[in-house]
Amino acid sequence: MTIREQIEKREQEILSPFACLSINSRGRDYDEPQCDIRPVFQRDRDRILHSKAFRRLKNKTQVFLTPKGDHYRTRMSHTLEVSQNARTIAKALRLNEDLVEAIALGHDLGHTPFGHAGERILNEIYEGGFKHNEQSVRIVEKLEKDGAGLNLTWEVRDGMLNHQTSLMPHTLEGKIVRLSDKIAYINSDFDDAIRAQLLCEDDIPLEIRNTLGHSTKARLNHMVHNIITNSMGKDDICMSKESAQAMQDLRKFMFANLYNNPVAKSEEKKAKAMLKQLYFYYMEHIEELPQKYLVMLEQGDDKGRIICDYISGMTDQYATTKFHEYFVPVAWEIDGY
Repeated sequence: MTIREQIEKREQEILSPFACLSINSRGRDYDEPQCDIRPVFQRDRDRILHSKAFRRLKNKTQVFLTPKGDHYRTRMSHTLEVSQNARTIAKALRLNEDLVEAIALGHDLGHTPFGHAGERILNEIYEGGFKHNEQSVRIVEKLEKDGAGLNLTWEVRDGMLNHQTSLMPHTLEGKIVRLSDKIAYINSDFDDAIRAQLLCEDDIPLEIRNTLGHSTKARLNHMVHNIITNSMGKDDICMSKESAQAMQDLRKFMFANLYNNPVAKSEEKKAKAMLKQLYFYYMEHIEELPQKYLVMLEQGDDKGRIICDYISGMTDQYATTKFHEYFVPVAWEIDGY
């Protein structure tokens, strides 16, 4: 019996009857030999962790564009916080931690530079539309490894695709990540807002604080515990009605007072204008894209889709650098002057 088979056997013995077992995965798009050490979901987690798209998250905006400070969240630190929250819940409920972690680490791979501002502008100008959750799946299915993709399991891709509020994953592990994402950004973004002196604790309505807690740490602790308590022994992941409503109210508060705050979003117009100009520049100069994208064009992929692939993969700094390269004149001098 291989190490992998021993781990799979332990999953059957230890995990909840509602857990998604590695041996019950719907599989990958194309078959490949099993690893002798790692079950399929652990292998997926490792593939995501070693991907180029994952490494780029460290230089992509979460909420604050190009903040002057070392402690503001980036898309990568947000991703790691989602993973930590999700693994805590999964372990308590005896669900599959490997699957939860793989989904969590991959859920935002498709995010654009400059946060949701970048996502909105690509969705506006590309006639096929652009959504970061769909792009995350496109990355692992096609764009990584020069077109080969990562060949992840169906369950991981399902969780990545359906992590947004309006959607619902098919596994409990995916549902954990879906809630953990909200828990992470609501609490960490508020913490960053305090750091930026845009909000303070007393700004949150008292009714919400009385339910969820009177500090970021207390609210995070409450939400995680509430999910565990209300999901224990159930074929569902849920919160109490009171806490779920309070979390929704806090989310609305964050949209009204931070995500649409003119100070926090003061540079968004510039970022959107920059990405828009890059998009139309590449529409006229598609030959300047890296070779792997030109191969996709030759294979029949839509031109606008390919440009969205390239731009959405950029970090904030790389997008700025390319904009300067194409649109900002470079000073020159004549010898002798």
